[in-house]
Amino acid sequence: MVYPDNFESKIGFDFVRNRLIQFCSSGASQRLAEAMQFSSSFEEVDKELNLVKEFKDLFERSLDFPSNHFYDPQDWFYRAAIEGNFLEAHELRQFSLALDTLQSSIIFLKKNSELFPHLFALSSDVQQQDVIRKSINEKIDDASHVKDNASSELGRVRKKLRDEQHTVRRMAEQIFRMAVSEKWVPDGALPTIRDGRVVIPVLAEHKRRLKGFVLDESATGQTVFMEPAEMLDANNAIRELEHAERREVIRILKELTNTIRLALPELNIAFSFLARLDFIRAKAKMALELRAVKPIFINQPALHWQQAKHPVLIYTFKGKKEVIPLNIKLEEDAAMLLVSGPNAGGKSVCLKTVGLLQYMLQNGLLIPLADYSTAGVFNNILLDIGDQQSIENDLSTYSSHLQNMKLFLQRANQHSLVLMDELGSGTDPNFGGAIAEVILQELVKRKVWGVATTHYYNLKLFAANASGIRNGAMRFDEKILKPLYQLEIGKPGSSFALEIAKNIGLPETLLKKAEAVVGSDLAGYEKLARELEAEKQLQESKSRDLQQKEKQLQELQIKYQSLSDELNSKKKIIIQKAKEEALQLLQTTNKEIEKTIRHIKENKAEKKETLKVRKSLQDLTRQVSKDNLPSPEKKIVLREGDRVRLIGQHSSGTILEIQGKNAIVQFGELKTVVPLQKLEESAQPQQKEIATRLKQSGINVLEKQTRFSPVLDLRGKRGEEAIQLLEVFLDDAILLAAGQLKILHGKGEGILRKLVRDKLKTYKAIASYGDEHIERGGDGVTIVVLK
Repeated sequence: MVYPDNFESKIGFDFVRNRLIQFCSSGASQRLAEAMQFSSSFEEVDKELNLVKEFKDLFERSLDFPSNHFYDPQDWFYRAAIEGNFLEAHELRQFSLALDTLQSSIIFLKKNSELFPHLFALSSDVQQQDVIRKSINEKIDDASHVKDNASSELGRVRKKLRDEQHTVRRMAEQIFRMAVSEKWVPDGALPTIRDGRVVIPVLAEHKRRLKGFVLDESATGQTVFMEPAEMLDANNAIRELEHAERREVIRILKELTNTIRLALPELNIAFSFLARLDFIRAKAKMALELRAVKPIFINQPALHWQQAKHPVLIYTFKGKKEVIPLNIKLEEDAAMLLVSGPNAGGKSVCLKTVGLLQYMLQNGLLIPLADYSTAGVFNNILLDIGDQQSIENDLSTYSSHLQNMKLFLQRANQHSLVLMDELGSGTDPNFGGAIAEVILQELVKRKVWGVATTHYYNLKLFAANASGIRNGAMRFDEKILKPLYQLEIGKPGSSFALEIAKNIGLPETLLKKAEAVVGSDLAGYEKLARELEAEKQLQESKSRDLQQKEKQLQELQIKYQSLSDELNSKKKIIIQKAKEEALQLLQTTNKEIEKTIRHIKENKAEKKETLKVRKSLQDLTRQVSKDNLPSPEKKIVLREGDRVRLIGQHSSGTILEIQGKNAIVQFGELKTVVPLQKLEESAQPQQKEIATRLKQSGINVLEKQTRFSPVLDLRGKRGEEAIQLLEVFLDDAILLAAGQLKILHGKGEGILRKLVRDKLKTYKAIASYGDEHIERGGDGVTIVVLK
């Protein structure tokens, strides 16, 4: 049961239904959309949701499924059912195209039955109707004309008709040439057709000179259109043949229509399947537009939603701003939620979102929320919202609210979802609040599921102290006095009435009096609610800062680990190289010593030979000392325009100016002052050699450095143009040893981002690339680090 009768318009479902109808291709599927109803059957709703989900998956896979010729057969079937009636050729052509779509759909679903089992099951009892389709295609061509060979009689009549028409045209040309030579015909005029007969245009003053019959005249009366007497019999023959052709065409159309009449029961099933398929397709199209999904759906009341969005707001804000999602959880032991907060803070939108999405779900529509959300099925959805004053029934607004509450108490149970906006309003706050509280007590006692909104203090206290119900607050930024449209469950919300009044400009003295009139208890409660909200915002701010610092710490740890690994690797290489050099030196020394000993023995230690050998050993010692002792470091003089980097860092920059012991260096887009002693040359000898050769060839590298920007903006560029710009940019960056680059490509559908990154993979001079920080563009910007 759904209450009231105008539930759909109050909750916004009429907008959703109209949008769904726009996605339907035929009148048959539109009627299904108009007749779509709320269902409390879990099996029925689950089956419909699975069908829509599969069709949505089909769209997302970009599979080639038939998308045309979903015609409405209602009028065709009505006329074909009456014996003697017939469908026109263009209608039979559409009928055949619809049967083509039917055949293609069944073949596709059979071929992909494992991917789309529910859609395949829907087609299992449908016959393809090949006989009717082939018989129509044999006699009706693609231009919706009956073919000449549809019957031998039609072929004979049309051949004779073409011969007679040819004869008439030849006669008309002869008579026309004669009339032109006699100057009876207006300048530029030609033979034409009037009432299906070939006629000659003749000036009115010469009409009696040509034997024949006047069939028509021009608007001015200066030209008459005459059928020459010689052509009368031929034109009559053509008219008779045209009638004969039409009679034979009608006979053929009746014959084809009879085949349809005999198969109407099977055709009804087939076209009902097509209409159903188009209806499901329309639901899937709307789901794609809303980014809607099937949540975890269970056969009991349940409502635990994450990132839920109001569909009407999605359409309203499309292209303007994002809809703030709703996170809400109702549980079996706390099935009722009382939402409070400031006016225009989103309370009613929260309530309508719950009602609309649940109603959409039980109408077999996918809904816009996170797919890990849980939703259940309710037997009843009961709504009390808005001004329901009725002059006809002599009901005030409050009386109508009470009538609704009476019905809720009669009908609501643990399988009902009740939605009550501004509960207790419309009368004296004391009595209205008291009545609202006892109604809430009764509904909670019955374990009714629901959402209610209020400003009443006593209801907030009741929700805070009773079991089976919880408070919820629509959050509010007290500093700027603006609602945040975020629901927080577990605490009541403040109306912020005094703060909003102060912001509007009401006198401070009046506001203090108002606070005194309210009373210390209520004012204290409101103050406590505000302080809780402020504390909540402060904690969230600190939490965000802490998360940011943790992220920076992790990045530093990763960087430190990387540097440590690099140092250890270099250390191992240096030690290994030193060991190899020491081993080679030892081997060389041993060989020289052995050679010396052997030489002394052979020459029996003659003084002259001994001196000669000693000199040889001294030369070896000097050579070893020269190779192994460290040479004094050559002092490097840095100049303006040099590529430099901070000692121990990878990012390089260009010296713009030297000021004493300091230098102004351009690192990417950042200019900074750095002591010269902390800088070292960045360019490798090979790069310096390349720069020298380029200068000799007329290319000024320094000029390129001054004009080069490490940021490339490709947003709005087409693929081929963007790649050309990227290639030039990367060539200049590698030539100038730019270090770190930034490429702006935007987010969009990610196509340009993929093209850029695929191109970056082909450059060996690139050390790494990745997304920019989320606050500086995220995956809309690619950061490139050169080797």
